[in-house]
Amino acid sequence: MTNTPRKGALSRFTILDATRVRAGPTAVRLFADMGARVIKLEIPPGAPGGDDMIGGRDHNRADYENLHRNKESLTLNMKTPEGVAILHELVRKADVFIENYRPDVKDRLGIGPEQLRAINPRLVYASISGFGQDGPYAKWPGFDSIAQGMGGLMSVTGKPGEGPMRVGIPIADLCAGHFCAQGVLAALLEREATGEGQWVQTSLLESQIAMLDFQAVQWLIDRKVPGQNGNEHPLTVPTGVFRTADGYLNIAAIGQTMWTRLCEALEVPHLVQAPGFGSDPERCANRERVNAAVGEAFMRRSTAEWTERLLKAGVPCGPIHRIDQVFEDPQVRHLGITWPMAHPELGEVSLIGQPVRLSAHPRTEPPRPAPLQGQDTDAILQELGYGEQRIAELRAAFIV
Repeated sequence: MTNTPRKGALSRFTILDATRVRAGPTAVRLFADMGARVIKLEIPPGAPGGDDMIGGRDHNRADYENLHRNKESLTLNMKTPEGVAILHELVRKADVFIENYRPDVKDRLGIGPEQLRAINPRLVYASISGFGQDGPYAKWPGFDSIAQGMGGLMSVTGKPGEGPMRVGIPIADLCAGHFCAQGVLAALLEREATGEGQWVQTSLLESQIAMLDFQAVQWLIDRKVPGQNGNEHPLTVPTGVFRTADGYLNIAAIGQTMWTRLCEALEVPHLVQAPGFGSDPERCANRERVNAAVGEAFMRRSTAEWTERLLKAGVPCGPIHRIDQVFEDPQVRHLGITWPMAHPELGEVSLIGQPVRLSAHPRTEPPRPAPLQGQDTDAILQELGYGEQRIAELRAAFIV
């Protein structure tokens, strides 16, 4: 398939996007932002099974624009033989098909990896599920908060004794999307050597467990069940949030060297070797006493003053921003993480850019707004050889 080429490292690839909500669109967004042609497959207006989930166009416009920028939209009813036939034509010329249906749905529709890769053996087929493609929970509906709970994250988030706490972003969804994109890129690299595509799989549950990192291996290796530590680090003290004279400050005084520097910067050098404070294990055992002593010192100056003093002393620290303050921060402005976009309805707005920079492809091209539902249907079908009359017939039958 051909269309107006876009710049980017992935501009030679065509991605068929059969995803919705957040995990799948997060995976696809990487490809769209880096120049790939992405065709978003949507249920036609009037066809049964329309999408009213969180992340849909009418639920949160800002969220939708950020998730679905740089895509084309084709309405296609894959519950009909005619719709599947059109999909097959797209698959013949595509590089990647990404879906996040429940595992049994794609097989019921006849659009699973075996069927589509029989048409195009070079196709990389990617699936994101809640709990995996098989197993006792395979058919459970997958949602971020459920995966956060079952994947252990909520048990180590929040303050001790306050009960499980959900993280403030949909981290299981987002990580599943990012892991899926990594898997697809790996499969595309291997295809260059073998000429064959393959099936890439991940799930919200697996992705969430992978993100547990050192908390997971505390159990797997040491047989210790980690608990909640609030804003503090479970293995080193003092770290986390401390109140200042005018706000809050995050610090990470990890290890003996940092502890010594912190005490000197706080003008409490006597704490370095105070009873129970002389080593990381001792400070962990006396966490409340250490935090109280350090916290008292922090109350003497403002956040800005402590930030300057601690950084000069070589102690990692930083202020705690509200979301609006994040985007006013001079370093954030310097990094240019926001991506200005001219939108026909919203005017001049900004999206969140990719946090990965490629020197050969600086981000100079503005993003395209998320497509209107089906806005590219006619053009894509015409590329496939469909005439105006046939397209009109397909629309009348709610196939496109």
